[in-house]
Amino acid sequence: MQDHDHDDGGSAVPEARTPAQIEADIVRRREQLAETLDEIGVRLHPKTIVGDAKAKVASTVDHTVGRAVVAVNRIVTDIRDGLRHDDGTPRPERIVPVALLAVGVVGLLVASTRRKR
Repeated sequence: MQDHDHDDGGSAVPEARTPAQIEADIVRRREQLAETLDEIGVRLHPKTIVGDAKAKVASTVDHTVGRAVVAVNRIVTDIRDGLRHDDGTPRPERIVPVALLAVGVVGLLVASTRRKR
C-alpha cells in the first residue's frame, strides 16, 4: 500500500528526495549542530564569562569616570568663571578666600600625614 499525496487546492506536493540528498542534509545539519555546540561551549566557558564580566565592569567604570570628568570640568569652569570679571580680569575679593581655603586644606592634609607616621 502506497501513500499518495493529494492536491488539496494549491498545496505543493513535496518532491521525493534521494538517499544522497538525505545523507547530505544529515551531514549539513550535523555540522550546524557541532558549530552551535562549539559556540555554546565558548560562551559558557568560565574564561569567557569572566572576560565578559570584566568588559562590562570596565565599560561601566569608563562611563562613570567619563561622567565624573564632565562634572569636574563643569565645576572647574564655574569656579574659574566666578574668579574673573566678565572682561576676564581677576576678582581679588573671590580669589583670596579660595586661595586661603586651598592653603588650609593642604595644611590639614600635611598635618594628618605627619601624625600618622
